Amino acid sequence: MLSKFSRCFSFAASRDWLYRHSFTVAGLRSVVTDLGEGTTMHCWVPKLHNPNNPTLVLVHGFGANAMWQYGEHLRHFIAHFNVYVPDLLFFGGSFTSRKERTESFQAMCLMKLMEIHGVHRMNLVGISYGGFVGFSLAAQFPDVIEKLVLCCAGVCLEEIDMKNGLFSVSSLDEASSILLPQTPNKLRELMRLSFVKPARGVPSWFLEDFIQVMCTDHIEQKRELLEAILKDRQLSNLPNIKQPTLIMWGEQDQIFPLELGHRLKRHIGENAQMVIIKNAGHAVNIEKPKEFAMHLKSFLIDADSRPSSSPSLKEQIQKTFSFDFIRYWSGWGALAWCVALLLLQPIFETKLFVMLLIIFFLNFSLCFLFLHNT
Repeated sequence: MLSKFSRCFSFAASRDWLYRHSFTVAGLRSVVTDLGEGTTMHCWVPKLHNPNNPTLVLVHGFGANAMWQYGEHLRHFIAHFNVYVPDLLFFGGSFTSRKERTESFQAMCLMKLMEIHGVHRMNLVGISYGGFVGFSLAAQFPDVIEKLVLCCAGVCLEEIDMKNGLFSVSSLDEASSILLPQTPNKLRELMRLSFVKPARGVPSWFLEDFIQVMCTDHIEQKRELLEAILKDRQLSNLPNIKQPTLIMWGEQDQIFPLELGHRLKRHIGENAQMVIIKNAGHAVNIEKPKEFAMHLKSFLIDADSRPSSSPSLKEQIQKTFSFDFIRYWSGWGALAWCVALLLLQPIFETKLFVMLLIIFFLNFSLCFLFLHNT
């Protein structure tokens, strides 16, 4: 009965709408930019770019779209930076008809996007695959990146690591089936690898809804992106970067093991500092959001001597009220619906009433169980 209702009401789509609204309230707008040669990129950009503030670009990894991966953290940075949140190619609203699949090409497209928006200097945070792209951008355009954050980004992996058993999977096909889940069981496996304490007992129809909304677009192209990461990759061919870099890693990351973080620290050298977050896996931004935000603020804001402009009254109100309200909007909305249903109980048949009550309480209690990123 619940699975039939889920076909009419999508929890994932509702949550996505809430994130979209929260980004709008934060002062961002959704823009699709034509880069030419069959390439378009979607990005959340400031409604008004403040020239007195530095720019911060938040780059997502595999999994749900960028809003889900950074939605809980916007409030920490919106008053200090001009925040840009792009969708990489084949994610969200970004696409290319070109055949290039490397992170180098992704970085070039991202750089072109930022130039079109008038941004020529930026700080960048990259989670997982977003870190691959961020590292490549820093290497190709060294004068553009001021500070770089690489979170659980296995930039220093080598093709031979797969054969040597460094990863939890033994082949690229197996990795693709998990990182691009198409069944509830594969999504459960991804959750197990991404979190130290993954959610248990999540019903299959709930996971199917998430897969349908978040994991069904451009599957083949995303597989090619994964293949391009690994193919002929050698640490000796990896360029070095000179920008101040924060490397953040979950101590129990099973997708990109901690050894890759140590490799990256050795590769970059004295320009890098490394933070290891205990009791966290690959999805450290979701599993330990307070620690994740604390380290980002310490590196990007507290250590920066440049004063940012004072936030406007509107921005202060948004920072104080709007984010936390929207953050839990789906839960309070569910509670409000339940109260309404209690008042209308005599009108409904008992079975229908109980079903709707369960549905909305699930939205209240399980909304945080959606897989935010990989």
